[in-house]
Amino acid sequence: MTAVAQHEAMAEAYEGVTAAVAGLTDADLQRPTRCRGWLVYDLLFHLLCDAQRALVTLATPAAGPADVDDVSYWRAEPTDGDGAARHARWVRRSAAAFDSPSGVVRIWCDTAPAAVRAATASDPGGFVATQGHVLRVPDFLATLTTEAVIHHLDLVVDLPDAPRPGPLATRVATATVDGLLSDDAVRPSGWDDHEFLLKAAGRLPLTDRDRRELGEAAGWFPLLG
Repeated sequence: MTAVAQHEAMAEAYEGVTAAVAGLTDADLQRPTRCRGWLVYDLLFHLLCDAQRALVTLATPAAGPADVDDVSYWRAEPTDGDGAARHARWVRRSAAAFDSPSGVVRIWCDTAPAAVRAATASDPGGFVATQGHVLRVPDFLATLTTEAVIHHLDLVVDLPDAPRPGPLATRVATATVDGLLSDDAVRPSGWDDHEFLLKAAGRLPLTDRDRRELGEAAGWFPLLG
């Protein structure tokens, strides 16, 4: 995918999240998500932190070369369970500090478009540093898109009327997950893109049929957290 398409995919991903949460009542913002222990507004706060990180990262260029790309970045992510649990608790406490769940939505609606504008204005030939790694700008944008799409699917598990992620953003996320599969592995024929993403992220379990079709690659799941 071209660099231009990467910032367009990120825009679609962030706009999709906004469409899913804008106008929700405080009661709906307290519905459960696929992320254990997080309500909708907790998960939105986590995504808000990503949008804020995007603003800082895109305003702080780094010298190359890159040490990871949009696929290997996920393999390099730490798997510290204690750290993840601490982050989950911090997110819940931080989101709960707002006067109401809709306060998180208001800040997201201000911050997400600003992150998209920064992505659109960024140098596609440049490099940025984030979370201990250096990436090409388009690859960094792809990581943001992938996370936003998967969390969008997490957000709407108990919101049946909410829109799902758009096709361009979904294409970036599935390309990432395809890259994390072994070279000779083939996605099971019955999976659509969203099922693929949810199973790759460990949100849905593999069935016996899935394991037969994936073969040895089934042991790689979940491919990202």
